[in-house]
Amino acid sequence: MNEATGNSERPKGVRTGLSIFYALAGILHLAWPSPFLTITPDWVPFPSTVIALTGVCELLGAVGIWFRPTERAAAIGLALYAVCVYPANIKHAIDSLTAADAGVLPWLYHVPRLLLQPVLVWLPLRAAGLVRWPRRGRLRP
Repeated sequence: MNEATGNSERPKGVRTGLSIFYALAGILHLAWPSPFLTITPDWVPFPSTVIALTGVCELLGAVGIWFRPTERAAAIGLALYAVCVYPANIKHAIDSLTAADAGVLPWLYHVPRLLLQPVLVWLPLRAAGLVRWPRRGRLRP
């Protein structure tokens, strides 16, 4: 057992960061959906409903990752969520980077954001102890 995290397979700091990140994102998706609607690809059906559902999923994941009975489902859900929203992130980057007034700042945000998306897939799985990479060892059953 790791004293700093409470459990070396379920790092508390990672869960705390994810909970804060996804709780804030969930609240924003529900309270202020307009920025998210502008980056939603045209092929997404019922975009307002989808944005609201993403907010609910973020909130459920932010809470669910703390409880043993729900953490596995919450972690997998947040990882899948990060995969599913990637097209919106790509659209947002393309729209921003191809704008007539695009300067350096959009590049400084969007390129790292797109490159770090796999980390947002990995982090919840790590937080729930479902993966240990880059460390070696047995996964939690």
